[in-house]
Amino acid sequence: MSEKSNYDVIIVGGGLVGASLATALEATRLKIAIIEAAPWFTKQRPPSYDDRIIALSHASHRIFSGIGLWDKIAPEATPIKHIHVSDQGQFGFTRLNNKDLGVPALGYVVSARHLGQTLNEVLTPSSIDILAPAQLLQINQHDKAVDVQIMLDKQPQTLQTRLLVAADGDNSRVREQLGISTRETDYGQTAVIANITVEYPHKNIAYERFTPSGPLALLPLADNDCSLVWTCARSEVNEVMALDDQFFLKTLQAKFGWRLSRFTRVGQRHAYPLRLSRIQQHTCGRVVIIGNAAHTLHPVAGQGFNLGLRDVASLAEAIIEGFWASDDVGNEVVLRDYMAWQLPDQQRITTITDSLVRVFSNRFPPLVVARNLGLLITDALPFLKKQFVRQLAGLNGHSSRLVRGLPLL
Repeated sequence: MSEKSNYDVIIVGGGLVGASLATALEATRLKIAIIEAAPWFTKQRPPSYDDRIIALSHASHRIFSGIGLWDKIAPEATPIKHIHVSDQGQFGFTRLNNKDLGVPALGYVVSARHLGQTLNEVLTPSSIDILAPAQLLQINQHDKAVDVQIMLDKQPQTLQTRLLVAADGDNSRVREQLGISTRETDYGQTAVIANITVEYPHKNIAYERFTPSGPLALLPLADNDCSLVWTCARSEVNEVMALDDQFFLKTLQAKFGWRLSRFTRVGQRHAYPLRLSRIQQHTCGRVVIIGNAAHTLHPVAGQGFNLGLRDVASLAEAIIEGFWASDDVGNEVVLRDYMAWQLPDQQRITTITDSLVRVFSNRFPPLVVARNLGLLITDALPFLKKQFVRQLAGLNGHSSRLVRGLPLL
């Protein structure tokens, strides 16, 4: 086996979570490789009205600051200064403000294109081996290492690593190879996602409106644009997707109301079936599973990618501490520390998002009254509001160095 084939960490999956972990570890002396199934593009792609949008929590902003990327991300990030939560047709609402946390913004909205390009720019082949496009063939574990067989440039290769990280999404090949099962809940809902334009300025307010078919969210973008996540019942989605732009906007206006002024334009629409997916086992020998490979959430409250980024922050810290302690970044102490830090956060966020969907989709009259009273009480009591905001901001989990905005080293 050649010297180049030996690594401290191999990350399977070069998407946003995998690339963020690689970037966080890039400044260390660790030898790292990324195995990515798709071609690795570094060429800049110009902004588009139809760019896919990601909402970054305050904790995610801190993590990227600690990694040293925030100054590159910030020019195309739109701050969320207020969040308005309401129950369609009911009396309850809660208003959240950046002043509740004493921070410049509760979160930021950025395109996946810009975030991906920023990560790709700093991941240079001189510091990290990027193996793409590559197909994962087989994983074989030993006491001190993991052998990873891949197909690259039509040639089979065998790599060896002390730690294998699965960040290869909800259809994880690594998870399949290891025989790790998932628990899945189908919500019977589909998210219709598009970017829209409103007539008057949105004033950096994000909206989360719960409707009988599911939550409807609007996030502020540059100018008068917003990112829409409209949760529809599975039985309604074909009809909604078939509407022409004019009737789509008219239907959306009737569903959301006029609080954000008139909707004037909509871009390309995409539909994604929604489900909750959780793995039964997060580690196996010297393998750890993070991001969407470990948990796929309902988009309510925009927690999915942010939770995956906190996985990155906790794992990166465990890896660094393991390297300092024993020069072995994949031993059981490293993975035990990671699980102790991050599993409670995963369980808490999974429970919160699942409960929000179930409680606000239920039209049982006493429950409707109770949840609306809960919204009003939260709005009226500063202590409750601050706890709610801290949870949405991702600050109630493990206080890793990156979550505090500090560099790993």
